[in-house]
Amino acid sequence: MAKLSTLDRFLAVWIAVAMAAGLLLGRTWQGLVDALESFTVGSISVPIAIGLLVMMYPVLAKVRYDETRRVTSDRRLLAASLALNWLIGPALMFALAWLLLPDLPEYRTGLIIVGLARCIAMVMIWNDLACGDREAAAVLVAINSVFQVFAFAALGWFYLQTLPGWLGLSTTSAEFSIGAITASVLVFLGIPLVAGFLTRVIGERTKGRDWYEETFIPRISPWALYGLLFTIVLLFALQGDAITSNPLDVVRIALPLLLYFSITFVVGMFVGHALRLGYAKTATLAFTAAGNNFELAIAVAIGTFGATSGQALAGVVGPLIEVPVLVGLIYVALWSRRFFTPAGDRT
Repeated sequence: MAKLSTLDRFLAVWIAVAMAAGLLLGRTWQGLVDALESFTVGSISVPIAIGLLVMMYPVLAKVRYDETRRVTSDRRLLAASLALNWLIGPALMFALAWLLLPDLPEYRTGLIIVGLARCIAMVMIWNDLACGDREAAAVLVAINSVFQVFAFAALGWFYLQTLPGWLGLSTTSAEFSIGAITASVLVFLGIPLVAGFLTRVIGERTKGRDWYEETFIPRISPWALYGLLFTIVLLFALQGDAITSNPLDVVRIALPLLLYFSITFVVGMFVGHALRLGYAKTATLAFTAAGNNFELAIAVAIGTFGATSGQALAGVVGPLIEVPVLVGLIYVALWSRRFFTPAGDRT
C-alpha cells in the first residue's frame, strides 16, 4: 500500500465522494440533469461516453498486444469465461430476481436485463487495480462483447418469456435493439481498444518499449481513475433523483444485486483456482464475470420500457451497488493472492 500513489491508496474514498457528489447534484440541480441528457446520440450519453473512453484508454494502452496469443491458446480460461458470463451469470440473476422480487415484476425484469449485459468498460480498471492479467482481460472482454451482440436478444427472450413459461411463472414481452447493443460495444470497447493498440505500436516503434512502459505509461495512468471518477459523478447525477426518491425500492433492488456480484466473483475465483490458472488470470476471470455493462442495461431498459419505468430504475441501481462492491472485491482479490502459487501468474 505504501508504494501506491495517493489516488490509488484512497480509491474507495474518492469513489464514495464521487457517488455522493453525483447524487447531490442530481437531487438539487435539475438544470444540470437536463443539460446532460440533451447530449445524447442514439442511446449513448455523450458525457458518460467521454468519461468511459478517458477511463478505458490508459488501461488498454498498457496491454502488450503481442502477448495476447498466450491468452487465446488457453482454452480453459476462455471456456470458463464464456460459461460464467453466459450460463451461470444470467441464470443466477434470474433466480435471485424471482426469489427476492416475486411481487415486483418491473424491478425483476430490470435486474434480469442487468444480468444479461456483460461488462466491457469498468471491468478493465477493476482488473488492473487487482493486478489481474491485462492481456487476458482485453481478450475476454473482446470475446464477450462480440458474443453479447449476438446473444443478448436471444437470452432476453429466453429468460423473460421462454423459461418463465416452462416454470409456470408470468412472462414479459420485450424487444431489444440490436443497434443499441452493437453501438455500445463499438463505442465503449472499440474506440479505446483501437486507440490503445495504435498508441503502443507507434510508441514502441518510435521510442522503444522501455521508454513506453517506464515513461509514457506512468504519465497517462492517472487518467484512468480520473475518467472513472468523472463517469461516476455524471452517472449518479443523471439518476440521483430517481435513486433518492425511492429509497425503499432501492433497498429491495440492492439485495439481489449485492448477492449476484459477490457470488459470481467468488465462483470465478474458485473456478480459476481449481483450474490452476494462477492469480492474475483468476482475478481477471472473476472480475470479467462479476461486472456488468450498466450503460447498456440502462439504455435497453429505457428504450424498451421508458425512462420512468421500474425496469429503468433497476438498471440505475446496478452501478450504485456494483461500484462499491467491486471496489471492495479488489481488496478481497489482493488478499487471496497468498493462496495462489506463482506458476501461471504474470509478473
